[in-house]
Amino acid sequence: MTYVSADRVSGPSRRAALAGLVGGAGAAVLAGCTSPGAKPANAPTPSGARSPQAQADDPTPGAMTLFKDPAFNFNGLLALGGSGAGSAEVGEVLTAVNAVNKAGLSSQTYVETFRKLGDQLMEPPEGSKPDDQTTRFRALRAAQYYGQALFFVLGSDDPGSEEDLYKAGRGAWDRFCDLCDPAPVKANVPYGKTPLPVWFFRPDPSNTRRPTVILTNGSDGQNVDMWTYGVPAALERGWNALVYDGPGQGQLLFVDRVVFTPTWEKVVGPLVDWLSKRSDVDTSKIGLTGLSMAGDLAPRAAAFDDRIAALVAMPGCVDPWLGFPAEIRQILTPSKEETNQIWNKEVVPQLPPDAAATMKKRFEPFSIPAMLAAREGKLFTDFYTPAQRIQSLKITDVVPRIKMPTLVLDYEDEQFYPGQPQQMFDALTAPKDYVKLTAAQGAQLHCSPMAPQLHCEVVFDWLQGTLG
Repeated sequence: MTYVSADRVSGPSRRAALAGLVGGAGAAVLAGCTSPGAKPANAPTPSGARSPQAQADDPTPGAMTLFKDPAFNFNGLLALGGSGAGSAEVGEVLTAVNAVNKAGLSSQTYVETFRKLGDQLMEPPEGSKPDDQTTRFRALRAAQYYGQALFFVLGSDDPGSEEDLYKAGRGAWDRFCDLCDPAPVKANVPYGKTPLPVWFFRPDPSNTRRPTVILTNGSDGQNVDMWTYGVPAALERGWNALVYDGPGQGQLLFVDRVVFTPTWEKVVGPLVDWLSKRSDVDTSKIGLTGLSMAGDLAPRAAAFDDRIAALVAMPGCVDPWLGFPAEIRQILTPSKEETNQIWNKEVVPQLPPDAAATMKKRFEPFSIPAMLAAREGKLFTDFYTPAQRIQSLKITDVVPRIKMPTLVLDYEDEQFYPGQPQQMFDALTAPKDYVKLTAAQGAQLHCSPMAPQLHCEVVFDWLQGTLG
């Protein structure tokens, strides 16, 4: 953390220091696309990355431009990339993109368009009587589109609909799961006072012991993303796949109101306990993957649970706080009172609506008061508490404890955590591999939004080679 005292930076000077945020980096924070001035301190430029000027001119270098705004564009690319796994349809996504652009790009038009598309897919198609397979995959695509709307709802005219919109997406996901053959086993795994909902996918309902992968989502992903980034790849190889909501995710965040915890081993441990009691799980071959910010969470869990036989960080992340621009991090001081005074008196009055919506979205998984305020159209007043919680996710000192074989993924033009995958790889003392996905493969940007199939090939070929 860079500490800047109130005496040294105040009034116009502080506003100048925050110019990157107020002047338009808000969208960049939401998308994870760091502006030149927002690059994390001491983070090396990834090999092959473009110059800061090139990134400023083209926020998604080498990628398809669906929207001029990098936040919306990144999410649109994620939806488009899901087509290969059946969790989106190219024509549906591009038609929605055209509709949003025609209406004028905004959170409101984006939410309206994608929610309407989700609603349409939950109804039978016109002129036909759909069979279960049609109904199943229409529900999966609906879950994707509801998730797209959910991501931007706090910046819309109806932020209070967030929980209902989450439940619509969850309903679509559950309909899809119920129509799978075999349907995934649904359960609630004990975790503190709030159980973890899990969906356990199997290639068939026999008791054959199989390798199993636990798929861990990031800070704002939905269950449908775990389908795109792992479930079919596991099933096609004869593996089981476990999807779950942890603290700060899905049901636990939007309904049960439980925020992220830095002790993720206390989340994964009960999942491994549950798997170990099943006759169709080879307990010597349990893999753990972590997508996006879970590239920090999964390694943390693996460092304290040697029942995990193989680990994949996608990408490697050792300090999520550095994923926030320096302008944001400078707000935090050792004093809660001083920090919140800076936030409420000097920063909040200067934030335009888009930057305010950005902060609401990025902080809600770490603060229930922030989430509830956002649903009322308000900005949270306590910056210090969630910022401290994000800081607590740092695992620099934990990585050397990891003992199992580990694959660290990196991405050309990584927006959130540039340099951190290499830092994790260098700190690992266990058997390790490093793979960087590139623009030449169409797999650049955080989590390779345009190439999840290639992404899964890399991950599961490694898992198969490691665990057999």
